[in-house]
Amino acid sequence: MLFNKRSALRLTAISLSYLALSATTALAETKIDFYYPVQVGGPVTKVIDGYVEKFMAANPDIAVAPIYAGNYNDTTTKALTAAKAGTPPTVAVLLATDVFTLIDEDVIEPVGSFATSAEDKAWIDGFMPAYLKSAQTDGQLWSVPFQRSTAVLYYNKQAFKDAGLDGEKYPTTWEEMVAAGKAVTAKDANGQVTRWGVGIAGNVGSAQWLFGALSAQNSAKLVNDEGTETYLTDLKVVEALQFWVDLSTKDGIHPPGIFEWGTAPADFLAGRVAMIWHTTGNLTNLRKNATFEFGVAPFPGHPTPASVLGGGNLYIFKDASDEQKAAAFKLIKFLTSDEILADWAVQTGYVAPRDDSWKTETLKTYMVEAPQALVALEQIPDSVPEFSTHENARTTKILNDALAAALTGNKTPAEALGDAQAEIDKVLKPYR
Repeated sequence: MLFNKRSALRLTAISLSYLALSATTALAETKIDFYYPVQVGGPVTKVIDGYVEKFMAANPDIAVAPIYAGNYNDTTTKALTAAKAGTPPTVAVLLATDVFTLIDEDVIEPVGSFATSAEDKAWIDGFMPAYLKSAQTDGQLWSVPFQRSTAVLYYNKQAFKDAGLDGEKYPTTWEEMVAAGKAVTAKDANGQVTRWGVGIAGNVGSAQWLFGALSAQNSAKLVNDEGTETYLTDLKVVEALQFWVDLSTKDGIHPPGIFEWGTAPADFLAGRVAMIWHTTGNLTNLRKNATFEFGVAPFPGHPTPASVLGGGNLYIFKDASDEQKAAAFKLIKFLTSDEILADWAVQTGYVAPRDDSWKTETLKTYMVEAPQALVALEQIPDSVPEFSTHENARTTKILNDALAAALTGNKTPAEALGDAQAEIDKVLKPYR
């Protein structure tokens, strides 16, 4: 009976809370749809829901409906489809690399056009230039950095120690990573690998990102700033892909074929791979679930250490009403306030893209508790923008297909990248 009474009281409280929220939403004058991707592990939807509720409590005239639309690619596709159908989201978190495509499709409005006051302009100036750069083109600020990251090296300190390595010393060059990988790769009595040395995700959606880091480490770039030309046949780019392929075929420290982005954290946590290249956005997930001590390190160099900036920005869609766009701008400023970004970094591991966020007590305390978070911050100056061109979905798929062909042994790196360059040249020719 006691259980039933408590259950009834709890259900009543939940129902009253739901009714109160529904009533607030019903009374709101302006309603906006907020498309959001879920790309990493951890309770990110719960965190976003909390921010939205807090925003609506402070702005009772605005109702925000978060719509979780799958991964980044799914979310972009759904947002573009809705826009073409005349029912666009008002605001969305989409990849920073989508900017050229969204401009070409004429579906977004520059966020900078809403920043008319001195306060607004000071808010824009507070973003880190490296992250702001990917939001700017043609003299306009098209989006605002929010869910930003860099890719880092996670390594299992216990596996390093078990292999006779110094658990506090991470690899700083390609050669050191290969040597460490060979030391920590483990096999059973039948010669089957039970733990791989390193895993670099090569599936669609992540391959081009991590390959951008590999190329930068080899002193090469994949694309120009205007998104109109790629350099895939550059010898140093080809060398970077050859190194990636060799990790499996020559060095025997990487899983054969394509290592999956989505399962990489689970493989790391289960001890199936000792090092993974992955987003800082998984730091909180790994900290909560790892049963062993792990380290976070900058990517190695050849000779220069380099990573790649990634993640999503906040965009406002053009065909929303003026009232909706004004409400979206309010939401964007709220989500990118120093305190919210600081909390977001703690809750998820994403990098707060504002310098002042790192001065908040929230992040100061977090950096004491999780000094690994400093790796991402310190690595930003050595990071390059992610691969981004006009018709980005097409060119990215062409590049990812080429990477997959090389990683699975269907083509040599030179053949794969040469074919991809020829295809991309045809796609980008009208934009030159």
